[in-house]
Amino acid sequence: MSELPNCPECNSEYTYADRGLLICPECAHEWTAGGNSDAADEPVFRDANGNPLSDGDTVTVIKDLKVKGSSSVVKVGTKVRNIRLVEGDHDIDCKIDGIGPMKLKSEFVKKA
Repeated sequence: MSELPNCPECNSEYTYADRGLLICPECAHEWTAGGNSDAADEPVFRDANGNPLSDGDTVTVIKDLKVKGSSSVVKVGTKVRNIRLVEGDHDIDCKIDGIGPMKLKSEFVKKA
């Protein structure tokens, strides 16, 4: 009989395997046999200096950014409040005063 690890949540010894997942019948916790499922599920967004970003942060633009389809420019030093992180090429959704809703890349901002 194979030896399965105890549940990381409740330390129960009655775990079982089901299609690549390990499951605890006592607390219903599911995890992969390879490692941490909680830390691997969430992507980490980082600013230009390598600091981790999270929803609701305030960031500062570090480079003049042209606004596509407009003659306006987001200037260096513009503070952007209450950002929202999303998956994709442009990973920050925000609203900039005087310009409106925008999508930014995290490599062009630093955490304020």
